[in-house]
Amino acid sequence: MKYDQLLAFDAIVMAGTFRKAAERLNKSQSAVSHAIRQLEDELELKLFSRDGYRPKLTAQGEVFFRETSRALAQMQALGEIAARLRAREEAELRIAVTATLPLERLLPVLEEIGRRFAATHLRLSTEMMGGAIARLMEGNADLAVATLDGVPMDAVETRRMADVTIRPVASRLLADRLGPDAKSAAGLQAIPQIVVAGTGGPEGDQSRDLLPGGRKWTVSDFAAKKQVILSGQGWGGMPDHLIRDEIAAGTLVPLTVEAFPPRRSELFAIRRRDQALGPVARAIWTRLSDAGPDLAENAGADSAVRGETI
Repeated sequence: MKYDQLLAFDAIVMAGTFRKAAERLNKSQSAVSHAIRQLEDELELKLFSRDGYRPKLTAQGEVFFRETSRALAQMQALGEIAARLRAREEAELRIAVTATLPLERLLPVLEEIGRRFAATHLRLSTEMMGGAIARLMEGNADLAVATLDGVPMDAVETRRMADVTIRPVASRLLADRLGPDAKSAAGLQAIPQIVVAGTGGPEGDQSRDLLPGGRKWTVSDFAAKKQVILSGQGWGGMPDHLIRDEIAAGTLVPLTVEAFPPRRSELFAIRRRDQALGPVARAIWTRLSDAGPDLAENAGADSAVRGETI
């Protein structure tokens, strides 16, 4: 019985299919199937019934899965203990954060950790939409800060970190020109809605809060989005912390759009359960966990969701 076989078994149960388990483990489906066949042969047990569309645990498989979950949790704990005992700083630590995060919430933590672990190169990437989670699950980030949209909750550990309000806005000139029509979805359909392209692959682009039948322009980041909106060529949702000065100056105006209410987006620090944290990543995780919701920006949004809309 091998650790990789137990991982494959656990992934199939949690993901529901051999294909999804293979994607989660970044292996071929044939390799996952072979690992399970070897495990069943060694145990002389049939763990899955394959009569239906989805593999279903047999009665023996259900009992074995409960014990497998305990064993894998213990293996993870042992890996983390070993990492702490080695106590070597990581040469590089990769942190992927959603672009909706106010960086001033994170920078004091990174400054503190940077002083304690001067030999570690901190690599911070700002991602759009589902990009931060994609980087984490692909193994291209050690920690992530993002919403829980699309997150495989059984595969990660999370700590609530911040709240960010996202609200629809337009330039003063455009808002004045629209007048009462700014409140109706129909009145905005002819005006381009400016959205930011996701960095998490084809499935990472915005799908919520898009006006049906409306025009849409896609830009690469929030800086470009704000500039386009300020020019009066379109409207769109922006995080409060990125438009506070423009709202105060009156160059941007919040819109009351019936199909697009302001949303409070909850952001979480996220780590993968199957990856042991080194001393630097552990120090950051502990610091973020200790800070908790005190890092949050509470802007008094009209509604709260776990997802992210930009």
